[in-house]
Amino acid sequence: MIEMKVIGIALDSKNNNVPIVILSDKENKRVLPIWVGFFEAQAILFALENVPVPRPLTHDLMSNIINILGGKVTHIVINALKNNTYFARINISKDDKSLEIDSRPSDAIALALREKATIFVPDPVLNMASMPKQPIDEDELKKFKEKLKNLTSEDFYE
Repeated sequence: MIEMKVIGIALDSKNNNVPIVILSDKENKRVLPIWVGFFEAQAILFALENVPVPRPLTHDLMSNIINILGGKVTHIVINALKNNTYFARINISKDDKSLEIDSRPSDAIALALREKATIFVPDPVLNMASMPKQPIDEDELKKFKEKLKNLTSEDFYE
């Protein structure tokens, strides 16, 4: 298993500006792009930048429920890539028990960032989908952040 970190969010200009979460290994040699939805990207970006919200968002709620019930998110694993879809597992410890919960990677990442939990990717998954690290265009990141600020629920129901 390779420990990964979220290094940012980018937009896929070739695919209608769909958000991409960029994970990098600890040595910053390989990156793993994961395409996500706008709301999920916003949740990840809020956690990355410690943006305060007036009321708990979905991932804040998940974190609160886990903690109130005495659990702790220990780590997440982006454990598979099938038919261009990533799969993930959220690992929670409670009372000397370890629980694994199936999840979309975007939800697992958003929760891991809030819980300060480690993100892992097994070698086979990383080898299938990673690429050498390339810098994220700051202009691209700025455009995405601006788009997220102006995003409304109506944008998804055209």
